[in-house]
Order: sequence, then C-alpha cells, then structure tokens
Amino acid sequence: MHESHIDAVLEYEVTAPSHLLLNIEAAHCASQSILSESLQVEPPVALHHYSDDNSGNRFVRFDAAPGPLTIRYRASVQRAPVSLPADLAEAPVNQVPDALMHYLMPTRYCESDVMARAAQQLFGDLPPGIGRVQAIVDWIHDSLCYQPGSSDSTTTAQEVFVARAGVCRDFAHLGITFCRALNIPARLVVGYVWFDEPPQDFHAVFEAWVGGRWVLFDATRMAPVDRLVRVGTGRDAKDVAFCTIFGPVTMTKKEIVVREKQNEAIPPPRPPEPSGIVVGIEKPVPLSAATGTAAVCEPPPVQTVPLSD
Repeated sequence: MHESHIDAVLEYEVTAPSHLLLNIEAAHCASQSILSESLQVEPPVALHHYSDDNSGNRFVRFDAAPGPLTIRYRASVQRAPVSLPADLAEAPVNQVPDALMHYLMPTRYCESDVMARAAQQLFGDLPPGIGRVQAIVDWIHDSLCYQPGSSDSTTTAQEVFVARAGVCRDFAHLGITFCRALNIPARLVVGYVWFDEPPQDFHAVFEAWVGGRWVLFDATRMAPVDRLVRVGTGRDAKDVAFCTIFGPVTMTKKEIVVREKQNEAIPPPRPPEPSGIVVGIEKPVPLSAATGTAAVCEPPPVQTVPLSD
C-alpha cells in the first residue's frame, strides 16, 4: 500500500474584498483513502464546503478581506497499486454510458473536432483499445518538449500540437483531444504526486474510458500514475482549477511538498510500459518533414511566461 503525505501552502495579497473558490482537498473516490487532513486559512474566515457527488471533487468557498492571505492544506492519503490487463477494449459510441457522453465533446482547451484529421492520420489505423491510447501517450511523450513557460492559462491542445512544447496540463489536454477525436471518452485529472525533479507542484494527467473503466495515463512520465492523489476531475482545466478568484487577488507564494511511504510488502507501482509490449501496436515515430529523420526536441522561440501546471 502506498501513502502520500501532502503539505501545500498558498499565499496571496488581496487588494479589495474578493471571493475565492478552492479545489485543493483530496477527492472522495474509491481509488484512495484519506487517513487525515486539515485546512487552515489565515486570517480566519467563514468557510463553505461542498462537493460534487459524481466526480468526488471537493470545494471550499470564502470571502477574503484586503491584506495578506495564507491557505495551508495537509493530508495523508493511502492508495493501492492498480493492475491493468493489456486487452481493454474501446466502447462503440452507442455503448458509451449516458453520463459519459460529455467526455466525447470538444471543450475550450480540447478542440477534438478541429484535431480530428490529425488524430486519424496518426492513430486511426491502430487497433482500437488500451494499446491505441498508450500509443497516443507514447507519441505525445516523444514529440513534445516539457518546457515550463512555453504555454499559459489560455493555451489549447491545438496550439500545443503546433508548438510541440508545454507543461503537464498541456500534455494531458492533447491526450484528451486525440482520444475524443477517436470517439474515446477522456477527461482531465489533477492532484498531488512526488516526482524526481523539483519544485513540486500540482500535477495533471488524463483518464480514458476503456474496458468499461477509467484508466489513468501520464504522457510526461514524471511519476507513476498509481501514486497520484486525486484532487479534481473534469472535462478540461477550467473544471479543475486549484483556485478560482473573483476579485483583485495576486498569488505571492505556492509551495507544495509531497512525501511518500511505501509498504515494502507490496511491490511499488510502475510507470506504463511502452506501447510495443501490446501485440499489434506500433507507436508512430515523430519525423522531421524536412529531413525525414527523427525530430529533435528544441525549445520554440516563444516568450517565457511564469506558469503553474
């Protein structure tokens, strides 16, 4: 069994009376168990808690007066490793559950209608199933540069596809877009996870509906998806922002610390294997149009803008 211990601190400067909506608490869902948690806001304010029964997302709303504001969330969460068969099938559209149909639709950040031709060219000939989704993940990992500052809060999947660079939410948005363009329901998941390269931050991955279940994928390969402590689940980033602000508020600090503890009696979860292990699946290899050789990952000439995942 795997445990994550989370300590998240958010600091803001409030210029005028404002209202904040937080989505930073571990979600209530079957894949994880919250052992302990606490939420502190300084100066103290009246907090209104509510949750989404379908997603398990938990929200906190409050009014903030002018001045400094500090939010601290601590939690210990337990997760069990997940074993997945290699033959999970895609569901025909007429068999997709009613409640999941909106995960097939284009959204603000995931323009699956615009990207349909690219998705078909890259992945349309691959056998349907979990192997095809893994091929999408492999292509994104091999074709995009992970480059903080290469995108901002308005960047869409189509723009990431053209720029060939982004951060974790951009990788996830592109995976969602390709899946939906192939009639595979897909959605964004954000949460806490420890990964090798600091600083720690909120992390975004995506889920695809295959084999009658939701399966997590992370095209960044920054951490095993089995270890992600789920916080928010939604159609794209606008559904799962960790803080939505109504008023003149500026973030001055964000610090997230994730510590892990693994029960040695249970083998640790492993990152997804390359799609080559799935019989009949060959991942597309990104090529340079000019030379026909393997593409080299070079940062595009874009302005660097501070950005959180």
